[in-house]
Amino acid sequence: MKTVLHIFIWASLSGLAGVANAAGMPAREGEVLTLHECMEYAISNSTKMRIQQAETGNARVTRREALLSAFLPSVSTGASMSYSFGRNIDPETNTYINTTSFSNGYSLGASITLFNGFSAVNNLKISETALKMGETRERQTEADICLAVMEAYYNVVYYKRLADICEEQVSAAETSLTKALREEGLGMKSHADVVQMEASLAERQYDLISAHNMYESQLMTLEDLLFWPLDEQLAIDTGIDDTIIISGEEKESVIAFALQHNPAVLLADGTRLNAKRELSTARWQLLPSLSVSGGWSTSYYNYLGAPVMSYIDMLRQNGGEYLSMSLSIPIFNRLSRRNNISRKRYALETAEAQYDQTLRDVESEVRRAVQDRDGAARAWEQAQYKAELQEEAYNLNLKKLEQGLISPLEFQTANNNYLRAKADEMNSLFQYLIKHAVVRYYNGVEYINQ
Repeated sequence: MKTVLHIFIWASLSGLAGVANAAGMPAREGEVLTLHECMEYAISNSTKMRIQQAETGNARVTRREALLSAFLPSVSTGASMSYSFGRNIDPETNTYINTTSFSNGYSLGASITLFNGFSAVNNLKISETALKMGETRERQTEADICLAVMEAYYNVVYYKRLADICEEQVSAAETSLTKALREEGLGMKSHADVVQMEASLAERQYDLISAHNMYESQLMTLEDLLFWPLDEQLAIDTGIDDTIIISGEEKESVIAFALQHNPAVLLADGTRLNAKRELSTARWQLLPSLSVSGGWSTSYYNYLGAPVMSYIDMLRQNGGEYLSMSLSIPIFNRLSRRNNISRKRYALETAEAQYDQTLRDVESEVRRAVQDRDGAARAWEQAQYKAELQEEAYNLNLKKLEQGLISPLEFQTANNNYLRAKADEMNSLFQYLIKHAVVRYYNGVEYINQ
């Protein structure tokens, strides 16, 4: 059975018990974790989630920076102090002197861009969209983590159940072999029958060992996904509620919802919107830019041994203000602005094509998922009926074997048919649960909430 068939089993089979630990809190050794608790533990410890959260935080800082740049001026202040020896310029007369002097100055200035082709406004909108896209990627990363945890979790449950079935088969084969050995001693069975039953027991034991090995392997995979402490043993809830109610959402309503809210669509739409804004910004850069600035400055100076006014009075006397306005008109810059417009136009065409392709892909995936879900539901119902019949046939043949009415070879054939029917039943059930969970995800129900 393919690994993918084990995804989503527990979300529909187990009622998803309440969370015992808060997200991010370390689990205790010996604690039995449900699927929901495993997913929350993995999300809180995942490096992928931490990386995406850091990227979202960076997008949040970029948005704040764009917001401040759009509405607030830049302000700067400065102070200076110097001693001059030998020949230097007199700041009062602007002539050369040969006297040691001391000077001290202070300045405060501010500037703001009044118009720059709406670059600040567009950058603010772009940063806001980028932040939303970052949050969407967080949800998408969370869903990917949940899927990986579900797959490993269901593999552990599946191989545990398979090992239980194999253990029952081994126990039944051992009982039959013990009885056959007694009957051989009484002359009621041939040695060939006993050897055949020993071979059947060996096969059942091999199946049990293989299932147990796969169980241990998948448990290690789950521990790695959870970043489970290496010195602690992970225990999960392997109980299953076999009460499954087949139901489904209408195809058209799921498609309509997915085309509006699916993360892939939202990311493609955000890329398209930002491409439009970047093209608009590039076009507006052909217009002049206008900025205004203003400030205040003052200074103090004196000569060694010369009488001067007080420090405060000189600062007040030398204080001055300025106000300036600057207009920059682009004329020729080796066609860099024109080339930039062309690049942004092609980027927009690419983003629009990717958006249209994403819509088509999502719609196709939803239609296929709904169709597969409905087909899997019918297959599971038929597999249940077949498994019930094979189980009844297996029990009857087991009684016949104990009574010596059939040969061990005939019983082994019946036993293999029974095991194959049980595997087909589990396979069809897993197929249905997978497709049903996928459709629910497209309809807005996150995997962690299923």
